[in-house]
Amino acid sequence: MSATAPSPESPATDQLTVVLIGNPNTGKSTLFNALSGMKARIGNFPGVTVEKKTGRYRDDEGEITLVDLPGTYSLSPRSADEMVSVDVMLGRLKDVGRPDAVVCIVDASNLERNLYLFSQVRDLEIPVVLVLNMWDLATRRGVTIDVDALRERLGVPIVTTSAHRRQGLDELRSAIRDAAARERIAPDRVFPQPFYDEVERLREWLAERDRDGVPTYLLERMLFDIGGESEHRFAQSTSDELPTYLQQARQRLAEKGCRVPAAETKHRYIWIREQLDGIVTRTEADTVTASDRIDRVITHKVWGLLFFAGLMFLVFQAIYNWAGPFMELIEAGQEAIAGSIAGALPPGTLRSLLIDGVVAGVGGVVVFLPQICFLFLFIAILEDCGYMARAAFLMDKLMTRLGLSGKSFVPLMSSFACAIPGVMATRVIENRRDRMVTILVAPLMSCSARLPVYLLLIATFVPATSLGGWGQGMALFAMHLVGALVAIPVAWILRKTFFKGETPPFVMELPPYKWPSPRVVLHRVYDRGMAFITRAGTLIFCTTVVVWAAGYFPGDHTELNAVTAEIEQLDAAAPLDEAGEARLAELEATEHRVSGRLIETSYLGQIGHAIEPAVRPLGWDWRIGVGAIASFPAREVIIATLGTIYSLGGEVDEEDPGLRQSIRHATWPDGTPVYNIPVAFSIMVFFALCAQCAATLMVIRRETNSWGWPIFTFTYMTLLAYVAALVTYQVGMLLMA
Repeated sequence: MSATAPSPESPATDQLTVVLIGNPNTGKSTLFNALSGMKARIGNFPGVTVEKKTGRYRDDEGEITLVDLPGTYSLSPRSADEMVSVDVMLGRLKDVGRPDAVVCIVDASNLERNLYLFSQVRDLEIPVVLVLNMWDLATRRGVTIDVDALRERLGVPIVTTSAHRRQGLDELRSAIRDAAARERIAPDRVFPQPFYDEVERLREWLAERDRDGVPTYLLERMLFDIGGESEHRFAQSTSDELPTYLQQARQRLAEKGCRVPAAETKHRYIWIREQLDGIVTRTEADTVTASDRIDRVITHKVWGLLFFAGLMFLVFQAIYNWAGPFMELIEAGQEAIAGSIAGALPPGTLRSLLIDGVVAGVGGVVVFLPQICFLFLFIAILEDCGYMARAAFLMDKLMTRLGLSGKSFVPLMSSFACAIPGVMATRVIENRRDRMVTILVAPLMSCSARLPVYLLLIATFVPATSLGGWGQGMALFAMHLVGALVAIPVAWILRKTFFKGETPPFVMELPPYKWPSPRVVLHRVYDRGMAFITRAGTLIFCTTVVVWAAGYFPGDHTELNAVTAEIEQLDAAAPLDEAGEARLAELEATEHRVSGRLIETSYLGQIGHAIEPAVRPLGWDWRIGVGAIASFPAREVIIATLGTIYSLGGEVDEEDPGLRQSIRHATWPDGTPVYNIPVAFSIMVFFALCAQCAATLMVIRRETNSWGWPIFTFTYMTLLAYVAALVTYQVGMLLMA
């Protein structure tokens, strides 16, 4: 190996930037958390969906900034998202800067396969620390590694760790400082000389077109990755000649016995086996492990699926039911705060803003936390114990038929409880196309917020005795099934249009089973919860305030405020005599009537009247239109909105008999009923498919790091919902004729 001069771009040695990279399931995130503690910051790299996770720690010499890159099996970028890892390590992202060292984490019990990524990292000519993680597990499996000999052969610092036990951390911190202080090492040449000759020819060809200074690794990737992101990026910035030139270069390499892309895998593994020759030995204890015996059941095509179904049922119940008491507690706290504000301020704009805007907005954010925390508690446990990889393996065959991967199943299933944790759970999907398609179809799953709408309309218009007493249950089941069935063609269309490309082969290391670390699990739950609050919460809050303002202004609330104040005075004077009770009932009726008039004349009501011609073909009047618009912060808000419009008050719920009666007796100006069975199913189908959830759209904005995708989601789902509702109503009316 030959040494080069220290990089002039390296900063002072007391402050370092260090990148962590490794295969999935090698304990990389556990190691990151162990080093940085609770000081991690989570965001997105600019312009892509890749999560940016940074943390810091201090040692005796200064501060170390850690950048945790997504788990990957190789540095062969096929998309802009996959290119991020290469750009970070080459110092091509301004918000990260040039790293001073790279920590490459490998599974000590699967060293040969894991060193493929390490062999690519070393080609970047950055100081590397090789971490042999899960050292305790490798020892138990009878794997023996001569670390000193391996360190001598590779010429890099090597540290053995057991991250989940927090063993080897001090040695790793010391090795990071040692690596950063070393001279940058030119890597061994593992490919035939004709390949390097072509690299230099490509460098000269680009220089002639004013593209000097292209890193050697990117030149190599252009040759190796047919149609890859490196080729795509430089083809855009140079000329259309580049793909043709690269095709000719690959042809020349093939003629010299270096066929692309197979040559890369072949020669890297030849080099890896040379480095490990005489270094790694295995005893007979490694032949059949406890994990192998468990997998005979867990990954079985019958028993494995039954176990998985039971486990997913448990997770679903946790998200749907176990989180209920915590959500009710949050709602009770929200009501208590609103009551305190109502007691401290007289009726008016300020009180309405604080109660219906601020408190409702904050509550609309915090109320989702129990579901998010329960979901990520299960995901963290399943990931850390090693089962999540098996779940993805079991479901991959089914999901591949939909153009997705096995890892898409858990996020989609979670979305039946709430799309917000479901969208956030797509972080477990490394492939960008699969992740994006999953994000875009997850809101189609019928979440719990749609349930009040279903219950109200089914109980009102579907007779309990229909279909032998099964009618209402079948209608409810059908509404939950609509979104899942529609998601199948939508996912297929997305893969054929926006996310073209062959479905990548399912490649996943099945890690050995182990007891999950409570520290790691709780840290991941905390990370996800805080990420939701800080990244999506502000946008959800702002949306709630905007919708409140649209429903409040520009009406004159003087009469309503006076009536509300008198009602509160009578409530405070309880118990009331007969005259007082009569006066209270009269005032409450007036309050409901005035509230209904005010919402009709508000900006929200004006929009409802404006869109009535558009929703009339669905069988809707302006009141249903207003309810649909008002439910944008949360779908279930339509119940309270209809209660206000029908002068029943905003406190009604889906079981309120007065609301059901008002809906049955609502009429058009000519006296004909507004609602019937086709109208009821038109509304339910619309809510089953529409994107009436600002919180979900805001999470999509944060997860994709773009406003374009939530706008696209809202647009395609609203159009889809409109067409489906139109067909439902029109066909229903024809059948009733």
